[in-house]
Amino acid sequence: MIQQKSHLSNMDVWKQWKEEGLIPAKQSLIETYLPLVDYVSNRLSIGLPKNVAKEDLASFGIMGLIDAIEKFDYQRGLQFETYASWRIRGAIIDGLRQGDWVPRSIREKSKKIEEAYQKLEQQYLRSVTDTEISAYLQVSESEFQQMVQEIAITTVCSIDDPIREEDSETRLSLLIDEKAKNPEYKVNEFYLKETLAKAIERLTEKERTVVSLFYFEELSLSEIAEVMALSPSRISQLHSKAILRLRGSLSRHKSQLFEES
Repeated sequence: MIQQKSHLSNMDVWKQWKEEGLIPAKQSLIETYLPLVDYVSNRLSIGLPKNVAKEDLASFGIMGLIDAIEKFDYQRGLQFETYASWRIRGAIIDGLRQGDWVPRSIREKSKKIEEAYQKLEQQYLRSVTDTEISAYLQVSESEFQQMVQEIAITTVCSIDDPIREEDSETRLSLLIDEKAKNPEYKVNEFYLKETLAKAIERLTEKERTVVSLFYFEELSLSEIAEVMALSPSRISQLHSKAILRLRGSLSRHKSQLFEES
């Protein structure tokens, strides 16, 4: 992870920007946290089509950083780097989506596989195999693996995506002050964590390893490939299948998670 000063050490600068509206202070904050844009864009560039320029990712990311600096409440005691990273990530992915970087056919394949995991794992109450998924989709296992490889670039989700398709509440809205949680939030948070934990338990051992190394240890897919002695394309497949399983599990529990809030 990037070595940076905590926002607490920049308290005076934050105060100058937020309370006095000094533009030089805002520019100073942008310069201080600009390496976050490079860090996030470099991670997201892994597995993207070659026609997606890193300069475009950085451009989208800078807009996300500026948005984060404008909206961040420095007095709430939260870590700016974490908040900004999600904002930058969301801005990059939203920018790519607006450019129609993923063909509709690929998105449709992704949705079909996600729905297959959702239905079969609800039916069998366990992690289903590639053979079972292939049979459900009426394709060969080699065709299924090819589908997974094709949709690898769609398995990165934006923090600004709606939690539910029918409303505007986003994952970002869940990043609130720990000291300000209301009872409804605590209930939803409990069920969300419980559901996600159960979903992770149903991943295969290799899928869990990839998820852990990528999201918690923050290794790149190529670094994970070296650790697990597998090809980068195989790691990409494992990552994609893990995300599709998790999406299916979370979709299955939407009513439990949200309807009673």
